[in-house]
Amino acid sequence: MTEDQILNLLSSNVLYLLLAALVIIVILRAVKIVPQSEQFVVERFGRLHAVLKPGINMIVPFLDNAAHRISILERQLPTATQDAITKDNVLVQVDTSVFYRIIQPEKTVYRIRDVDAAIATTVAGIVRAEIGKMDLDEVQSNRAQLIGTIKTSVEDAVDDWGIEVTRAEILDVNLDQATRDAMLQQLNAERARRAQVTEAEGQKRAVELNADAELYAAEQIAKARRVQADAEAYATSVVAAAIAENGLEAAQYQVALKQVEALNALGNSPSASTILVPANALEAFGNAFNMLKGKA
Repeated sequence: MTEDQILNLLSSNVLYLLLAALVIIVILRAVKIVPQSEQFVVERFGRLHAVLKPGINMIVPFLDNAAHRISILERQLPTATQDAITKDNVLVQVDTSVFYRIIQPEKTVYRIRDVDAAIATTVAGIVRAEIGKMDLDEVQSNRAQLIGTIKTSVEDAVDDWGIEVTRAEILDVNLDQATRDAMLQQLNAERARRAQVTEAEGQKRAVELNADAELYAAEQIAKARRVQADAEAYATSVVAAAIAENGLEAAQYQVALKQVEALNALGNSPSASTILVPANALEAFGNAFNMLKGKA
């Protein structure tokens, strides 16, 4: 093989190699493999042309350029602390955190430069505005409602940036030392008031129970007296019936019985040493004794 032939062969091989390299370069520039967690913003002659979704995509080599690779994963802003004044003029420090993700990369790329800083500034302004509408007690007790309001307001503010706010959190609400001391004094006063109310209610209950006990005792005494009166009435009715049935003899019997009982009680008295009885009383006792014997 002559030298000219060798040169021609080498030049042909180089040409083939250059063509192969060009084809490889064209293919590499034309085929774009986008990861699952990203989207590519493609520009043509410096202007927005297309947004490539995850997977294999084709572009025009040397005309199209994947200028921006945007992550679509959810992001968390660093915890931010901002001062706010409540409706009742209490200074608080609020720790917030926001989660978001980019859903329209073309808007995020061309409408906002620093997404994190812009969202943080927006959140700070909204938090101050919303807390300014609420008293301190409402901020402490309605935190879930406040978080929902902040999330909705932030979503409306960043809608033009192609961003979705997935979650907003209020991590803590801090108070200055003077406010804490005042709240502690108020809490102690409230506890003392509740203790006094509890003690007063206990005393009231004790008086009510004592009154109920006295009323119950009075009712029981009245019942006993009524029973005693009924018994005495019954005894009187029995005596009256006996008198009506037996006449004067039954009445004399009852009188004699009472006289004997009285004499017996007088004789059994520890202080009685001598008993003086009128003569006519002895006769009455004798008659009573005879009547008692007759009844026996």
